[in-house]
Amino acid sequence: MTKEDLIKNVWEELDITNKEARQIVENVFDTMKNVLAKGEQIEIRGFGKFSVRDKNKRTGRNPRTGEEAEISARKVVTFKPSKIFKNMLK
Repeated sequence: MTKEDLIKNVWEELDITNKEARQIVENVFDTMKNVLAKGEQIEIRGFGKFSVRDKNKRTGRNPRTGEEAEISARKVVTFKPSKIFKNMLK
């Protein structure tokens, strides 16, 4: 599913204009990006939790050549699904 598919679903489900649906979806994503950029977490009950985590630098290996390379420290976004969501996937 793409962002355009989400916009279409919101548009059809809420019986609003395409422009209004696009604005809603864009605002939700912008809010999520801004919250995560601040290092805060997002918890959506019944769905899951998004959080930012620090990864330490480490030595990796190029799978093609076998050559070692240093992977720099960075921040990554993680998602942990709720129990309800996990049970839906079974």
